[in-house]
Amino acid sequence: MARKNVPRIEPYNPLDKRNLGESITDAMLETRPSPLPLDPFIGAGVYALYYVGSFPVYAKLAEKNRDEKYLCPIYIGKAVPSGARKGGLGLEVEHGQVLFKRLAEHAESIKSANNLELADFCCRYLVVDDVWIPLAESMLIERFRPVWNRVLDGFGNHDPGSGRHSGKMPQWDCVHPGRVWAGRLQPCANTSDELLERIEEYLDQI
Repeated sequence: MARKNVPRIEPYNPLDKRNLGESITDAMLETRPSPLPLDPFIGAGVYALYYVGSFPVYAKLAEKNRDEKYLCPIYIGKAVPSGARKGGLGLEVEHGQVLFKRLAEHAESIKSANNLELADFCCRYLVVDDVWIPLAESMLIERFRPVWNRVLDGFGNHDPGSGRHSGKMPQWDCVHPGRVWAGRLQPCANTSDELLERIEEYLDQI
């Protein structure tokens, strides 16, 4: 007689995209946090920024990073080579210093903000084969839900260029003003107080 209600155990598949993504995120989390700015290097990949400063609304986040040795990113991103953005993903496009340059851009954004200090930030980063970079970024954001990815948009934005300043100021610049190009844009759709309240409510859940 056949047994009833016998549980089915799914076999582990190391090539499942979730398992692949988790292996990449785990590899990045094993790297040592580094202060910004970094020395130049060649490669593309993923990264996480961490905050340990005294800006009041990030107090809980900063405390957890100090106590738990940088486990709560404030922002996660990726840097892919220019050829990947034109359909060459995974086809041995030239990387150059794309990941280093992206992190250098972020360092300049933080330095420009009049209420943040670059010394209060550090990063983890991992050079990754092109084809896995978008998957790794998605997995990291899903895993950590960083506040600058999920609540405060616009940290990774670039200057839209001459004659293109009719758009709204990014939310990030409303809370952390100082980037010259953002000051040329139209006022943010939300007040800084509204955004700070959203951030506080969000971080209360971590």
